[in-house]
Amino acid sequence: MKSNHPFVEKVNSLFDQLVEWRRRFHQHPELSFQEFGTSQFVAETLQMIEGMKVEKGIGVETSVVGTLTSGEGPTIAIRADIDALPIVEEHKTSYSSKNEGVMHACGHDAHTAILLGVATILADYINNGELKGTIKFVFQPAEESTDENGLSGSPYMVKAGVYDKVDAAIALHMCPWLPVGAVQLNDGYSMANVDVFEGKIYGTGGHGAYPELGTDPIWMLGPVMQALHGIVARNVSALDAAVVSIGQVHAGTASNIIPTEVLIEGTMRSYTPEIRDQLALQLQKAFSIVEPLGGQYSLNVQRGEPALNNSAFINEWITETILEIYPELQITKRPFGLGGEDFGFVTEKLPSSMFFLGCAPSDGVQRDLHTPIFDINESCLSIGTAILAHTAIKFLKGEVNLPINENMEVQTHGA
Repeated sequence: MKSNHPFVEKVNSLFDQLVEWRRRFHQHPELSFQEFGTSQFVAETLQMIEGMKVEKGIGVETSVVGTLTSGEGPTIAIRADIDALPIVEEHKTSYSSKNEGVMHACGHDAHTAILLGVATILADYINNGELKGTIKFVFQPAEESTDENGLSGSPYMVKAGVYDKVDAAIALHMCPWLPVGAVQLNDGYSMANVDVFEGKIYGTGGHGAYPELGTDPIWMLGPVMQALHGIVARNVSALDAAVVSIGQVHAGTASNIIPTEVLIEGTMRSYTPEIRDQLALQLQKAFSIVEPLGGQYSLNVQRGEPALNNSAFINEWITETILEIYPELQITKRPFGLGGEDFGFVTEKLPSSMFFLGCAPSDGVQRDLHTPIFDINESCLSIGTAILAHTAIKFLKGEVNLPINENMEVQTHGA
């Protein structure tokens, strides 16, 4: 990406190191809550930066938080997720995963390398006295999966106080549907509330030759499935983002046995709290159809991460940064989709924003997130580093400010 800005030239000098870090992480991926090698490497790298305070295990055993401060002034947090996915990598490169069955298929290796680059760059400004305030570098485990409590890494770190007394937070995500030299921004709800449900339909079961002697949960499954798939189509406005999808249906043990129960599992996605509640209500109604048919049901809904709610004001800072250092960069403005992102817990607590960074490889192959052939064009690494770092600089220099009402919201949430 062309730029004559001196700050970009400074970041570009770090490019080889960014690539080396990213490939190191890609070769050694670790699943959620198991990122021991990754967090150790991150901590050791941060400890080599002058003035960096490094803390491990805040909220999650494998978390790392680096802090640079010059004392009084505003505080900004910059977050990267560090975990990988249980996917067998099919894209063979010199840096392919060495951990069979585990892969960085969502770009967290790039996120982690970029944040190390941001820390390296910003340390010079803090140590030289050019910035007043505090920068937190949050390396968060377990974005991709949850533990036995149904929680990912972000809510644990929020609860542990990582984002207390933080004025704003920013993050980025790899975007394989955009080329290098493009970003995607969106104000407000940009990724989904994620809820998972497990429902069971109960009947008496019986002999397959004598269905009239009992009640059949598989027969009841038909109208329940119709009702489930009709929730969005007939109960939610077409103007509201919402999805109900069925992922698993299990029943029976033999061809001549009517089972006593049917298991249905699925996910619900939405943007607003109101639609989230509406989906849960309609889900209950869909399963209750079995009662007049002689059946019973049980239903459990597990609420996951809240919707990613980007601050319009912080998006303005990011946009100003991009126009200043990359005037030719393409900016697309639209929501990111109905995928989940546990940075939503941070946007729920304080003014925050995540943007998507174009990273599509130049080989012409569509390498989507969460696929076994995912990869990136590493030229995006220096662009992401420059945007995050320069946005933080503008904030600490007082070139951008949070509006009073958002600051009040932070104080309220932090109380």
